[in-house]
Amino acid sequence: MALVFYCLVLLLLNVAVVCNGGKTSTFIRKPYKSVDMPLDSDVFVAPRGYNAPQQVHITQGDHEGKAMIVSWVTVDEPGKSVVHYWSDDCPHKKKVAKGNFVTYRFFNYTSGFIHHCTLGNLEFDTKYHYEVGIGHTRRKFWFKTPPEVHPDVPYTFGLIGDLGQTFDSNKTLTHYESNPKKGQTVLFVGDLSYADDHPNHDNVRWDTWARFVERSVAYQPWIWTTGNHEIDFAPEIGEIEPYKPFTYRYRVPYKASGSTAPYWYSIKRASAHIIVLASYSAYGKYTPQYDWLEAELPKVDRTKTPWLIVLLHSPWYNSYNYHYMEGESMRVMFEPWFVKYKVDVVFAGHVHAYERTERISNVAYNITNGRCGPVKDQSAPVYITIGDGGNIEGLANNMTEPQPKYSAYREASFGHAILEIKNRTHAHYSWHRNEDQDYAVEADSMWFFNRYWHPLDDSITK
Repeated sequence: MALVFYCLVLLLLNVAVVCNGGKTSTFIRKPYKSVDMPLDSDVFVAPRGYNAPQQVHITQGDHEGKAMIVSWVTVDEPGKSVVHYWSDDCPHKKKVAKGNFVTYRFFNYTSGFIHHCTLGNLEFDTKYHYEVGIGHTRRKFWFKTPPEVHPDVPYTFGLIGDLGQTFDSNKTLTHYESNPKKGQTVLFVGDLSYADDHPNHDNVRWDTWARFVERSVAYQPWIWTTGNHEIDFAPEIGEIEPYKPFTYRYRVPYKASGSTAPYWYSIKRASAHIIVLASYSAYGKYTPQYDWLEAELPKVDRTKTPWLIVLLHSPWYNSYNYHYMEGESMRVMFEPWFVKYKVDVVFAGHVHAYERTERISNVAYNITNGRCGPVKDQSAPVYITIGDGGNIEGLANNMTEPQPKYSAYREASFGHAILEIKNRTHAHYSWHRNEDQDYAVEADSMWFFNRYWHPLDDSITK
């Protein structure tokens, strides 16, 4: 009898190894369609007052976190591209920063006056208040700068992707805002407004999206990655300038890291070095993005910023039957570098679901050796797909079967994630599905061990 039981256990273990690469969640989201919120929704309401600033958003304005780019839109007239700001400690010492404004046309749409202003020479780890709308209707907001770059300084990032402006999108943002872990900066992995899913790429939906997310992005920086829905290439209506609405509306500090375009760049924030890549800009050998990344990776100083994080849009490893292998050519170009420089984690979007891989690489193939499958590699990053913000295109719920061995966890649900860096060796990661009423529930989680300072196997740290 004992022998039979022992054999049965072995059989079950063998089945688990052969048939399941990781865990496919048993949670089933209720089957309802993702629908854009109507234009008269309360989350889209413009602020009252003549020429009141709207669509206020901020992002890091330099390489190390001592500057902030403040952007907003006025609609009645240009007004002043001026920001008044002061620190919490010195409320009577107001400073003034001057910027500029731009406008653009897209088919039959004309934008408002889009203002951009950089606040420089800020103090680290300091709360600042800022005011826009000088001369007309003033609006006041605040933000907190990151701590000075240091290998052991803790910091908490939120992760959101493919958000859109549906009722599910609103739930995602509410869950992120209500998460008790309290993210300090959002790493956004692309696909913002989904305006291009509306007739003639209706750019009014760029305005409504920016008013919708203002409640978060006016108070903490969102680090922008471009996705396919930012391309807005529509020659059938005479629009042939890629990324036109995004480029006019959203500024990033790309020149601070030596980049030649705002679609790939890097920043340092607290104990992290964050590299943003562009899945839909040229990245083959000799292209500007390739040359920039080749020069950028050796500059990363893991004694100062031990956590090396990469953001891109199209995932390299994906076990859903959506956008399958779309990121393959970029993976072939850059994955050997990610292994060489021991990237800790890569966050992507594009697939409207959630997935986390083991630490894997697929860099051994040389045309003749036949070694063309992913293998576990402790020098490689974990790849996380977080394109589950809730947009109008709905969930990706058709998975490849059996689940690949490299896939550690996957689930077709909307949600967001949190990365809590504790020190130079440890960071805690958690994913939170929208359907959980308790905002603290972790549907998926793991402890990351830093690849430079503590390169042990972290695959069992769920």
